[in-house]
This record gives sequence, C-alpha cells and structure tokens, in this order.
Amino acid sequence: MKQFIYLFYFLLAVSCAEKKENVTETTLDKAKRIHEDIITIDTHNDINVNNFTDSINYTQNLETQVNLPKMIEGGLDVSWLIVYTGQDTLTKVGYTKAKDNAMQKFEAIHKLCEELAPDQIGLALTSTDVREIIASGKKVAMIGVENAYPIGTDMSQFKTYFDLGARYISLAHNGHSQFSDSNTGEADDKWLHNGLSKLGKEAVNEMNRLGIMIDVSHPSKEAMKQMISLSKAPIIASHSSARALCNHSRNLDDEQLMMMKENGGVVQTVAFSSYLNTEKHEARAAYMKSIYQQVADSLGIDWYERSQFSSLTDVQKESFMENYPKILKVGKELVKDKLDAPSEVNVSDFVDHIDYMVKLIGIDHVGISSDFDGGGGIEGWNDASETFNVTLELVERGYTQEEIAKLWGGNLLRVLDEVQSVAKNLG
Repeated sequence: MKQFIYLFYFLLAVSCAEKKENVTETTLDKAKRIHEDIITIDTHNDINVNNFTDSINYTQNLETQVNLPKMIEGGLDVSWLIVYTGQDTLTKVGYTKAKDNAMQKFEAIHKLCEELAPDQIGLALTSTDVREIIASGKKVAMIGVENAYPIGTDMSQFKTYFDLGARYISLAHNGHSQFSDSNTGEADDKWLHNGLSKLGKEAVNEMNRLGIMIDVSHPSKEAMKQMISLSKAPIIASHSSARALCNHSRNLDDEQLMMMKENGGVVQTVAFSSYLNTEKHEARAAYMKSIYQQVADSLGIDWYERSQFSSLTDVQKESFMENYPKILKVGKELVKDKLDAPSEVNVSDFVDHIDYMVKLIGIDHVGISSDFDGGGGIEGWNDASETFNVTLELVERGYTQEEIAKLWGGNLLRVLDEVQSVAKNLG
C-alpha cells in the first residue's frame, strides 16, 4: 500500500513538472523545438551552373539565396534544385540547345553532391533517402525539372531524366511547349494545344510509369485538368499559391485547388512577392524600380524589368539571375530607414495563402516553397538562412507540430511515395 502511495505521488509530481514546463515554454521556444524536430523541404530553388565549380560553389556563403551555409543557419533540410530551361522555338535546333542547358544543370547538381561536398549534402531519390541522409547529419538535394522542353520529342529522355535523379517535371514554363499549353496563354487567350498535345498525354503516362511527380505550376488550367484526368497518381504544384487571394495566372483558383484535393496531390505555397499580394507588391516595386536601377548602374551591371526577361539572351538571363539577389540586397539596405518606403510582401502574407488553402482543401494538401534564386523571396524569408521565420509564423497562428511537419515536407514526401508506388504497380 505504501509503495502504491509513493508511486502515486511520484507520477503526480512528474505530471505537474510536465505541465509547468509546457506552461513556461514560450512561442519562440516552441517554434525552435518544432523547427529542429521536423523535416523542412523547399520544393523550388533555381541554380546557376557558375556556382558549381571547384572555386565557387555552395559550400561557400555566396550571394545566392540558397547555399549550404544558409541552409545550415536557417535549418532548411532539403532543397529541390531545379533544372530550368527557358522556352524557345519548337524546332530540332531549339531542342538541342535546350538539352545541352539541362544536362549542364544535372551535372552541376551531381558534382555538388558527389565531388564538391559529399560530406555535407546527399542526393535523395526517395523519401527513405531523405530521412537517411538527414539522420547522417547532412543536408539533402533533390532534383526537379522546370519545363520538359529540352526533352524534345524523344520520349526516352524522360527515363534519362529519371535516371539522373529528376523526381518531378513540369511539362511547360512561360510559353507553350511541345507537350502543354502554359498559363501565359491567358494574357492573349491564344493556345497551341487547348491543354495537352498528343505528346503531352503520352508524357503523363510515361511519368506515371517511371515514378516522376507531375508538376502543374506553370501549365494552363485546361492542361492541368487533362493531366489530373489522365494521371493514375497524385500530382503537385511545386510553386504556386491561391488565386482567390492574388489573381495571377500562376496561382490556382478554387476549382483547381479542389481538384488537387480530390487527386490527392499537394500545392506548394510559393514565397514569390507578386503571387502573394498584388497591391503591396506593385506599390513596393514601383518605389524600388529607380533604386535598383541606381544600384545596378553604380556596380556596372545591366538591369532589366522582369517583363523584359523573355526577350533576353541566355547569357543576359544568366547574368541577371546571378546579380539579382545582390542588387535586391543593396537596394533594400538603402531604403530600410526611409519612412516613405511602401511595406514589402512578408511572411504573414505568405502564411495567409497557407491558411486559405488549408481551410479549403485540408492540411494534407498544402506545402511550402520559395522559388529562391529564381525571383522568390519576401520580407522575413528572403533566403534559406531565414527559414525558421516561416515555422515561427505557423506556430503563432496555432498550427500544431504534426500540422507543421506536414506543411514543411510530410505531404510532399507522401505524394512522392504514392507516385513511386503507382509506378511499381504499373511495372
């Protein structure tokens, strides 16, 4: 009996201590604990092959928004590095040139993981790989392909891309490809395929067969509908937000979001200023336009409006994207104390989109992306070193650890598992 009484008081003391500990844990402490415990995945980070050399690479804290020091500082575990190729003519010459560009980016990512920093980062092909690499103390790279244009008309290239590590592919970017119409067709209501081409429909089947996630962030709404209708596996939007909150063709409207839910897919909310809050973005952009130009002029760097981007040469595009974060950083420093400067789109605006989509389609179908080094970045999450701020905002809004784990990568890995399971069943 005495032993029972002692046990009772012991358990009571432990319980009280736990309650006291929970009561005294601040929101900041809770966010730090959660951020440390979960896997954080950013599904869209562009790259420049010039930053993957023996002398200049991601082991250094470069001006890039993503690199290993910034990932370590911000607690970002997984970066999807992007094999991006801009849209060009639907000709053999165009395809050949694009193929060379894509292969250079595949090679750069492999070089980082296999030669430059194999002790710091590993390439993952499955969710098991992700967990094992993180458990070993390293960061994780995964590969997404933004625009299937470089594949040309050779369907065997999907297998080549898969073998090189590609685990999601978008069938179009800014401009209609040989596979799919792009969201950019909304501007003039001109379409090439009215959704998917015959080749695009074959591509959906091939990606299902291989176990590659289908990315619908850039294709047109009609193309997306057809992909969902044809696909035997869930799909993803690797970097898109809610159109109800920001009316941009790159975002998904409520009908599309409901389709994503029914399909079992996931929408990776993107920290891209103009896709989050049009009014704030345009006011800030108008104010900063001359500032950025002054900074570029002082540094002897060519500076362009994003509307000019499609008309630039590949060399000009590469130079622009390399200098883009540097110009933004200097420009922001110049105006940080100016009282008349319009506020930036920020982490709160970003999480507004997460809130909206979670309420509409459920916690299991929403994720997180940045589009860093491709135009993304907002106040509070302007590079990988600030990744924790997103978790903090989620905690402040009442999300639980389980929910935050789903948003930061659990949902994406679940879709990857399902896509690979479908491929296995298809044989």
